[in-house]
Amino acid sequence: MPTTDRRCRVAYAQSLGVLLRSILVEREPIYRQQETVQRFSAAAFGLEPEACEHLHDDTIGRALDRLFFADRSALLTEVVVTAGRRFEISWQEMHNDTTSIRFTGQYSAAQGRRICGRRAPWITYGHSKDHRPDLKQLLCILTTSADGGIPVQFRTADGNTSDSKTHIDTWEALVQITGRTDFLYYADSKLCTDENLSYIAQRHGRFLTVLPRSRREDAEFRAWIQTHEPEWKTVWDRPHPRRRRGPRDIWRVHCAPLRSREGWPVVWVNSSLLALHQEQSRRSRLARAIQDLDRLRLQLAGPRPRLRSRAAVEKRSERILEHLKVQDYVRVRIETQAEPRFVQESRGRPGPDTRFRRQVHERLVLHWELDEARIAYAHRSDGMYPLLTNDPSLSAQEVLEAHKRQPRLEKRFEQLKTEHEIAPVVLKTDRRIEGFFFLYFLALLVQALVSLEPRCAMPRPGMPNPALDPV
Repeated sequence: MPTTDRRCRVAYAQSLGVLLRSILVEREPIYRQQETVQRFSAAAFGLEPEACEHLHDDTIGRALDRLFFADRSALLTEVVVTAGRRFEISWQEMHNDTTSIRFTGQYSAAQGRRICGRRAPWITYGHSKDHRPDLKQLLCILTTSADGGIPVQFRTADGNTSDSKTHIDTWEALVQITGRTDFLYYADSKLCTDENLSYIAQRHGRFLTVLPRSRREDAEFRAWIQTHEPEWKTVWDRPHPRRRRGPRDIWRVHCAPLRSREGWPVVWVNSSLLALHQEQSRRSRLARAIQDLDRLRLQLAGPRPRLRSRAAVEKRSERILEHLKVQDYVRVRIETQAEPRFVQESRGRPGPDTRFRRQVHERLVLHWELDEARIAYAHRSDGMYPLLTNDPSLSAQEVLEAHKRQPRLEKRFEQLKTEHEIAPVVLKTDRRIEGFFFLYFLALLVQALVSLEPRCAMPRPGMPNPALDPV
């Protein structure tokens, strides 16, 4: 990144180094970097004392602009490969996931435009994983190694990009970094598409993913388990992770007798605590649905109900069941009940000779009942979910252990949004934002390597590894 702008008295690399150190220690706004450096030590931020006077927000902003036009993919590859050689990072297993970073502002110009031959990301609305659908966002794609959760690959995508469309490019980038294709690539159920799985398998790659509920193999096993008892193998039997007197945490695995439609093995996992959680959640949602339906029935029985048509009542009841996700367990029936009324034909007070006319008023009555058979059907498979892999050499226990290493990647996302405070982003230009995100990846990498270095320095034989990763 050569410094070509004469207005910048501080080199681009030094300005970005200051910003990177600020992210690692304590994030400060870009306009306060000069004050931060002067308050502490210029040498600690990689600067000479006389260079602090020329460290302005405009200087750092121009450095971020230059970082956008630099070959960041080659830089990322070189940094990760060097770190892997220095810290002996294992390339056997990679974990991938995505998260959304929210923005405050309109960013009307950030619509995937091309700037000097490079495409900037499109900041737009999408499925917000921060539960802020009112804010625009970008999608951040991160991959870590299984050994310590070391970040090894990072890139940004448009805010409305589907997770299923990101895996092929990510896998190709990992092949370039590791120089091999036989590493185990793990991702969530968004990986499980014909295009993604066939692409990796045809290039002699290995993958592991969660089989989604939409696949036929999932429904077939849940139907088979109603009349059969699988041969479960207990992998872990340990105390409750949070409550001292809680039920034990038991994990069991079972290789399904019928493989997937592609001929790959399917490993079913059974968690005792997950089964209790799903059962309690279903009971709570059913209780809430019954309360809401009873409240709706009382409203219909009132003197002046607001819902007068059958279609409106059906829509309201369906909305209640769909919101609580119990539409498979509750059957709703709407009936029309005739209520006779007598109205006098003439005005005035009624007397002995007053004549009355009979009128029939139709009222909607709501009835509901629980489908006990469907509830028992779902209860039979509580706590179970399938894992799909194309590596038949992996045992069911190894598949589960690889799957349970995914939370290390989730911890990196937590650090990104809590300790490093990447969101909300308030930078103005889209090209500076992408360079800014690249610095955050470097900050995660440095933090992971700092926690990994003491473990690498300790003698391995006979000494357990300390629980330093991730911090």
